[in-house]
Amino acid sequence: MYRFSVYREQYKANLKLALPVVLTQLGQIMVQFADNVMVGNYGGDDPTPLAAASFGGAVFFILFIAGIGVTLGLTPLIGELYAKGDKVRAAGLLQNGILLYTCLGILMMLIQLSIIPFIYHLGQPEDVVDMAIPYYCMLVYSMPFILLFFAFKQFLEGVGNTRVEMTVTVICNLMNVFFNWIFIYGNWGVEAMGTQGAGLGTLLSRILMPVFMIAYFYHQHRYRFYMQGFSLRCYSWHSVKALLKMGIPISSQMFLEASAFVGTGIMMGWFGKIALSANQIIMTVSNCAFMIVMSIGAAATIRVSHTYGARNPQELALAVKASYHLTLLWNTFTALVFIVFRNYIPLLFTSNTEVIELASQLMLFIALFQLSDGVQNVSVGTLRGIQDVKIIMPIAFFSYFVLNLPVGYLFGFVWNMGPEGLILGFTFGLTTAAGLMIGRIRRKIHKLKQSL
Repeated sequence: MYRFSVYREQYKANLKLALPVVLTQLGQIMVQFADNVMVGNYGGDDPTPLAAASFGGAVFFILFIAGIGVTLGLTPLIGELYAKGDKVRAAGLLQNGILLYTCLGILMMLIQLSIIPFIYHLGQPEDVVDMAIPYYCMLVYSMPFILLFFAFKQFLEGVGNTRVEMTVTVICNLMNVFFNWIFIYGNWGVEAMGTQGAGLGTLLSRILMPVFMIAYFYHQHRYRFYMQGFSLRCYSWHSVKALLKMGIPISSQMFLEASAFVGTGIMMGWFGKIALSANQIIMTVSNCAFMIVMSIGAAATIRVSHTYGARNPQELALAVKASYHLTLLWNTFTALVFIVFRNYIPLLFTSNTEVIELASQLMLFIALFQLSDGVQNVSVGTLRGIQDVKIIMPIAFFSYFVLNLPVGYLFGFVWNMGPEGLILGFTFGLTTAAGLMIGRIRRKIHKLKQSL
């Protein structure tokens, strides 16, 4: 039987970690939100600029989220070492993470640039692709910088410090909005760049993020230790293997989930500019709500990794349950907001009546998968915390590639439900992922209790 008194302290501990991450994650998504709102208003009744930002951002997002996923492997490793008081190994992991993630960012940037000729073969309107590519290139150039920032961010989350990343992200994203104002609309004597200007603003703000993080680490005495002696000589294949062993399964799960969203976005383009623009609106709004869930999941990873390192299964189980309670509460709220305000939210992005009408209809369908989306994300965070990440990838493949995309295509094109059918596919994929991961977590916690 549920008793609030049992979970009161768990809620406080989770929220203490989660709230700064909420602002950090909202800061990340506010880059996309600001780009879309400002580009949408720049386009006015013309849906092409917003469709271009949607398409360019979608193509970029696949490898972007995969790279972010690799960096998330650092948090549970640092969390366990932090619980054990092993600063030397933690410093080695951080320094190797900095080298690994920066090199990974450069590699992904080169891959993303190399696929530009293939973008014209994804069935999108040609004028949309022409406008999307300059925006896409600006985002691609930001890859090494954002992954370097995440090396520091995930380390700080591992030691339970989520406030610094919040501060840096909020500052840089306010600067991103300012840069957008200059480059999109052509203020302060700069020629109006439209969609490309939004990409340039994002690039400049992301360059500043690791700069601020590095300055913080060298300014704070308690973190300066972790950077002492930093050089290429610190490279350790053993540390890199540990980071990749933890990060690649997480990255694969995020890549597969993101591919389902991006694949749906590409299929939306087959219905034309109106559907593509409407999809960008609902995905931007959904992502804003999802960032809160990601924050709760990140807090779950931190708390679970600490209790796992201390080998305290009772506290671990309570932390996990409290995380589920918080995400279910939040996602129930967001689902209701999407339903009640479905006719008003699209007005923030565009004045095109066709886009507004379709986006309003699609808001009902994204409300359907909110609870499943929240549960599966917290489950992923929990599995990261107990370092049980290998199972994540096959669950993601089955849920998103075997179910989500085919079901969405079936509803959307075979059964002629249109864009609504594509979005409905997410309900099947996310619900399946949530159920399978919950079963895995229950078995792992039971085994941990038996082993002690």
